[in-house]
This record gives sequence, C-alpha cells and structure tokens, in this order.
Amino acid sequence: MSQEGGQDTKYTILVVDDEPGIRSGCERVLRSEGHEVLLAADAREGLDLLKDNHVDLTLVDLKMPGMDGMEFLRRAHEMAGGENLVSVMITAYATIEAAVEATKRGAYDFLAKPFAPGELLNVVRRALRHLDLIRERDRLQREREQQLLELATEKGRLRTVVEAMVDGVLVTNRDRRVVMRNPAALSYLSGPIEAGTMPIIDEVMADEELRELIGQASNRAEGTLMTDEVTMIGEDGERTALASVAPIMDEQGEPLGAVTVLRDITELKRVEEAKAQFVNMVAHELRAPIAAVDGYLGVMREGMVEDPARQTEMIDRSRKRLGSLLDLVNDLLEISRIEAGTVRREIGPVDTREVIEDACEIARPLAAEQQVTITTDLPDELPVIRVDRDEFSRCLTNLLSNAIKYNKPEGSVTVTVSQDGPYLRVDVADTGVGISPEGQKRVFDEFFREKTDATREATGTGLGLSIVKRIVEFYHGKVEVESEPGQGSTFSLLLPAATNE
Repeated sequence: MSQEGGQDTKYTILVVDDEPGIRSGCERVLRSEGHEVLLAADAREGLDLLKDNHVDLTLVDLKMPGMDGMEFLRRAHEMAGGENLVSVMITAYATIEAAVEATKRGAYDFLAKPFAPGELLNVVRRALRHLDLIRERDRLQREREQQLLELATEKGRLRTVVEAMVDGVLVTNRDRRVVMRNPAALSYLSGPIEAGTMPIIDEVMADEELRELIGQASNRAEGTLMTDEVTMIGEDGERTALASVAPIMDEQGEPLGAVTVLRDITELKRVEEAKAQFVNMVAHELRAPIAAVDGYLGVMREGMVEDPARQTEMIDRSRKRLGSLLDLVNDLLEISRIEAGTVRREIGPVDTREVIEDACEIARPLAAEQQVTITTDLPDELPVIRVDRDEFSRCLTNLLSNAIKYNKPEGSVTVTVSQDGPYLRVDVADTGVGISPEGQKRVFDEFFREKTDATREATGTGLGLSIVKRIVEFYHGKVEVESEPGQGSTFSLLLPAATNE
C-alpha cells in the first residue's frame, strides 16, 4: 500500500523474472505494502497476464530465455494502447547503453540485482508516484478538453441565438472596435464590415448620438442600461430604432466594452402616429355635428324659434347631422370588423346585373335631390363573380354616393360594366368636381376628404372609399381612380371573374 502523500491506494504490479527467488521476494515485499501482485516466469506468460488483467506497474527482468525484457517492454506498451503503464527494468547488467535502449522502449527506471527490500520499495514508490502524476495530468487534460468543448458548444449556442435575433446586436470593446455583430445589425451600419476585421464603430456607424451612447457605456464603472431612440438613414429610407446599450464588465467590475441591441420601431411609430391622427379625425368628425345638433336643440328649448316651419327645418338639419354620425359609427364598425377578420360572408355566384340595378335604384332619390341623373351601360352577358352580395352592393353604393355628392347640378353618373382580361370591370363615372393629382394618391386613405370650395358643402365620413378598397382587396381585386379637377372622376372596380361556371 503506497504511503506517498498520505495515499493508501492499491495497485496491481506484474513481476516478470525467470528466477523464482526474485519473484517470491518481490511478491512478499510488495504484498506487505498492500499491492496486488501477479507473477510470470517468462515474457510470454507476462504478456498473457497483461492481456487478461489491468496492470499499473511492471517489474521486468532484462535477460530472460526466449523473449528478453526489451522485446517484452515493446509489446507490453503496444498492448496497453492509450492506457498508462509504468515499467521498471530489473537487471544484473546495468549499462548506459541498456538504460538508453530500455527508456526508448518505455522503461521508467532501473533496479540492479541483487537488491534489498528497501531499494525495491523506493524504486516502486517512485514509479507509482510517477504513474499518479501521469494519471492526474491526463485527468486534467480530459477536464480541460471537456471544458473547451462545453465552452465551444456554449459559444456556438450563443452565436446561433444572436444570429437568429431579429434585433440588431453589436458588441464593442473599450477601444470602440466592433468585435461581434449579427446579420440584423448590418442594416443599421453605414459601412460594410469585412470578415475577420474589427473596425472602429465610428467608421461604420453614421449616427453620432448612438456612437456617443456606446462610448459612454464602454467606460462606465457600473452596469447601467441606457436606452434612447435614434433615427437612421438607410437604403430603405429613414428608420427609427430603440437602442439599448449596456456595459460589459469583467470579474473585478472593470468595463470591457458594451453590447448594443437595436430594435426597429419604425412601424410602431407609424402606427402610433396613425392612431393619433385617427383619434383627431374621429374627434373632429364627431364634434361638428354634435355641436350643430346641440345648438339647434338649445335654440328651440329657449323658445327662440316660434315659426313651426323654421322648427321643422332645424329638426331636419339635426336629423341629417345625426344621420352622418350614424354613418360614421357604422363605417368605423365595418372597418373594425374587416381588420379583425370577423366579417361574416356568404360567398357565391352573384347576379351582377341585378346587384348593379338595385344599387342604382337605391341611389336615385339622393341623385334626384342633387339634380343628378344615373344611367347604366350593361352588356347582355356579364361575367360571373364569386363574392358576398352585400359587400359587392356596399362597394357600388359607396361609389355611387360619392359620385352624386361631389357632382355638379344637372350632372350625370354613368355605370359601365365590361370584361377586362380576367376581371369584371365596373366603372362609375361622374361629371363632378374631380380630384387633384395629390388627392388621388390619398383618396383611399381613412378619413381623407379633399378640401376645396367645390367640396365644402358635401358631407361624408371619409371612410367609404377606404372600405371599398379593403373589400375589393379581400377578393384579390383592385380599385382605381382617374380624375381631372373640374372635369369629373371615374372609379373602377376590378374583381376576378369566376371560372368553370
């Protein structure tokens, strides 16, 4: 049993010697130390024992009949493969040449015959201590390799996560050099980064405010997250990003650099602006009619209007104003249902002629009030379309209503239907005030109403054409407008014609 370093580890020792006295003497001394001892009278027997047993140390006689100790060492170490095997050569012919040759074959030390028990133990203890050091070295090497593998795996996972992020990620060191970035970050940079290079952030980041933020974070002593909105000009125009910059600290709390996460909030800002614009428009559209009705009711309540005809006129105006409010609410609900995808549709073949004629009949009272005539030009055979009948009717009604309201006295509205390639084309042409080129670009936007002297008296929610566009696009169709200020407008619905009908 080994006593070195307070250890009491048991080892298996193979003694290969053709002298029985040497074998028995070694066995007695080594077993007294607690080791397991295997004995072999020649090299071949020793190799057989090696094959069938785990051996830590071999004591081998140099000169033996048949296979000598040198050949045994060579074969023994070949059999051991990657396992550690320490050998000590026993010889009565210790020479420098023999020592060199034995070392080449894998021997650790020499033990000269004859030897005392103490000499044997000293050599064995040194050899076993050497074996322990080899094994500890190998263990540490394996641990290091495992740690490196785990580190490489963890770095690979981290890089995979960073590479897959939709947010831009930039890591800079204290020298303001870009040491890591993901593909999403490239869209925020003003210059390319060549593979294997670490450019200074000032060379590839155009936004001065963000560069300053990164510089501050790279030298901060505390790990404080800093955020700010930055505006960048890229190939796809102006973009707004939310930049979050945090310092990277070492184990002693000293700054090593900074990590920057860039989140594109351009669309979010656009939605916020659209929401604010929407609220302002709705408030404006609600305030005017409510104020008018409230004024009429206040006048009548105070008894300031005694003429029944005048009172009737004020009531009619109030009802007209309330009617526009109801139209606004209905249009808002319709847009909400379309956006939420909760519109209930019964899609099927539609009698186009019937729907167009019904829509014209519904619009004729308003046309008569505005002194506008409605005519239709429908071919004998019309293409079949597969749509929800009520939605198709609503599109036509909205277009006819606008054509009448923005027309001129004694004007006209003409509905024409034709086949346009794979589409059924419905043109609603009027002789009205027309739309400017700038207005035509926005005419399908929510709440857009072109303000001119000719359109000041026309009422409406500014949502009708937006609803028409949303409905038509649901059916993979399109809506177009051609207009000339003062000459009238033509709105065209193009809906895919049904096949195999």
